[in-house]
Amino acid sequence: MKCLGCYKEVAESYCAPCRNKLFEKSKIVSVLDFDAPKTDNLAVFQEHSRRLSISGVQLKYSLRLENKKLVLTDKNGQYILKPIPPSRHQVNGDDAPENEHLTMQIASQVFGINTAHNALILFKDGQPAYITKRFDVKTDGSKYQQEDFAQILNRSKYSHGATFKYDATYEEIGLAIKKYVAASMPALENFFRLLVFNYVISNGDAHLKNFSLIRTETSEYQLSPAYDLLSTIIHTPSESDTALDLFKGSLYAGHHGTYGHYGRTDFLELSGRLGIIPKRAERIIDHFSSKHDSMKKLIDTSFLSPPVKQIFSDNLADKLKRIS
Repeated sequence: MKCLGCYKEVAESYCAPCRNKLFEKSKIVSVLDFDAPKTDNLAVFQEHSRRLSISGVQLKYSLRLENKKLVLTDKNGQYILKPIPPSRHQVNGDDAPENEHLTMQIASQVFGINTAHNALILFKDGQPAYITKRFDVKTDGSKYQQEDFAQILNRSKYSHGATFKYDATYEEIGLAIKKYVAASMPALENFFRLLVFNYVISNGDAHLKNFSLIRTETSEYQLSPAYDLLSTIIHTPSESDTALDLFKGSLYAGHHGTYGHYGRTDFLELSGRLGIIPKRAERIIDHFSSKHDSMKKLIDTSFLSPPVKQIFSDNLADKLKRIS
């Protein structure tokens, strides 16, 4: 069988490295003690989600590790659990947990992007869910200070309306990184790499709240581990390629102005605006094309259904052509 964390062949549900990263070395089984949320037990889940300070419309619940078991909790949560979303919200919903898990694994395994630790887990009734460990919680239960870029750029529903998290550009996020992160150039390159990754993987919902800064033990800001990465086009086929414009006016200039979608020159323009050395930016972009086979291998290895594997692969090939 395959590890539900990294896809390695294992005798049990999780390999030792995944158990160590996710569950503090506890031998957690892959099946929770409770069923997936549905009409007759939804109140129990809602009771344990009221204090979950994670934004977004997808159902998310808080878990903690107690006596080597994962239990629902309304406080001191250590994990976020995402079940299959209600079907009315998106197509191919049954593949949503594995879509996010696979995308996060591609980011970390293939490109070395720092991501929140994650895996798949099963409800008692057999339904899969995505589980991720909170990186803002310290071992003693206290929390690191974390601020997303809606907060940093002072965007809220009160000041910018209901769509506030889409009211900015990626250039603005980059300029804020320059302002607040001491080691800004490595952080900007990591941010740029993540932007290209989101584009290549067809994540069209990488908005302001999906990027954060987190304070280290030395009180300095750094870019937080990546989270909420998935190929959103699988569930919302008609959405835009990106949640935010690359920079002001980018829709009407360069490659996008000519062809109606972003291409290599648009990303290079953004990298120049952020002060990234041109050769470094070129190398970052080219790295994605060079890893096409590695990405395809993980897609084929994944737990996605065969039709969704094909959709994932087709969109990946299309995006790689655009930035080549």
